[in-house]
Amino acid sequence: MFKPVRILLIAGLIFIMGTHLYSEEKLILTLEKSINIALEQNPYHLASEERVSAAESKVRESAAAFFPSLNSQGYATLSEKLFSLEFPSMIPGGPPQKLELDFTRDYQISLALSVPIFTGGRLISGYRSAQYNLQSAQEGVRQSRHTTIFNTKRLFYGCLLAQEFVKVAEDAVDLAEKLHKNIRSQYEVGMASKFDLLRSEVQVANLRPQLIQAKNNLNIMFLSLKNLLGIDQETEIEIQGQLEYRDFSPELEKNLILATQKRPEINQILFQKKMAVEMLKTIRASRFPSIAISGTYNFWSDKLNFNKDFWQDYYTVNLVFSFPIFNGLSISAQEAQAQAAIKELNLTTQGLEDSIEFEVRQSVLKINEAKQSLLSQEKNVEQAEESLRIANLSFDEGMVTILDVNQAQNALIQAKTNYSQALYDYMVAVAELNKAVGLEKIGETK
Repeated sequence: MFKPVRILLIAGLIFIMGTHLYSEEKLILTLEKSINIALEQNPYHLASEERVSAAESKVRESAAAFFPSLNSQGYATLSEKLFSLEFPSMIPGGPPQKLELDFTRDYQISLALSVPIFTGGRLISGYRSAQYNLQSAQEGVRQSRHTTIFNTKRLFYGCLLAQEFVKVAEDAVDLAEKLHKNIRSQYEVGMASKFDLLRSEVQVANLRPQLIQAKNNLNIMFLSLKNLLGIDQETEIEIQGQLEYRDFSPELEKNLILATQKRPEINQILFQKKMAVEMLKTIRASRFPSIAISGTYNFWSDKLNFNKDFWQDYYTVNLVFSFPIFNGLSISAQEAQAQAAIKELNLTTQGLEDSIEFEVRQSVLKINEAKQSLLSQEKNVEQAEESLRIANLSFDEGMVTILDVNQAQNALIQAKTNYSQALYDYMVAVAELNKAVGLEKIGETK
């Protein structure tokens, strides 16, 4: 009797444990996968895409203004005062006679049609302005993509750098512990001094906090990356990739031309300037008359009965002409505002172009600087490794002191740290150049 219940309980526990294990599965992230997740889940980038949807709706709204509008209304009279007439009595000396007349209809249904004929160009300018606004919003999405991709690259490379720092710190601790173990063995047989033993212990103690700090920095970088990608902070992630040098020599003039052609911010301001021009046209069109055709068709009845015998109908067709005479000089004030906005956008364009040129020049300088530093640090690591090897051999033969070995170890740690940092700076500088010229493809530099 209880066997099926036990089977169900066991199956339920297995399902829950399996679901829990699946939920804790580690998320493997490559650079390309990280960028795709960021573009799909980053809330700030998704917000820019929603602005495009709103702009598309605005275009449809502007286009709808060209079409006729048809509206319907219904009326039901709840209370009314009847018109009364008083007539003298037909009988001499009699009281006057009153007659109440009902000139209203208690129920009325009307259809109103309006067709714009001439608006002085306001409808056309409004539609063009909506189109320019849509194009500006689309450029805003491109800008958001570039920013999101660059930030993802920077944080992903930062995670790789933090992992390298952890590895360097672990190797340093391992080397120090091996040296300490060797000195302890020598001390126990009287071949090393108490001072050497203490110095080796101090070296290990000094390096362990650096390892702890490196691991903590790695966790912080992971949290920053998950926040950018829109991933839950409790999700465990693993970064796959490495910092690697790929020779790239950017051409300054070529990249400056690319930046002026592809940067979405320049196109954004261009479309905003066109919107301001159309707004000025709309304001000036307010000085012209507008012409429209309107018509109404009415049904009315004293009884709410849908039998056609109870209803009467009539219609009117009108040519509506509207001409502005005096508006308190508001149109002149609006024109001045629109013209000021156009001048502001012109100055903003000039400032943006100067800023973009600065970004491109700065990125090229950073790439060249990082490349030179990287090549020098690579040679420095080789020399530091050889220096430590010689120091260990010399210490075993009693030719140098523990201080010399510690100094060689510290030099190797610093050399590896500088090399990893230079490699990170180089890769980030290339990513900065991609963003500065308006490129977004991974690894794209041309």
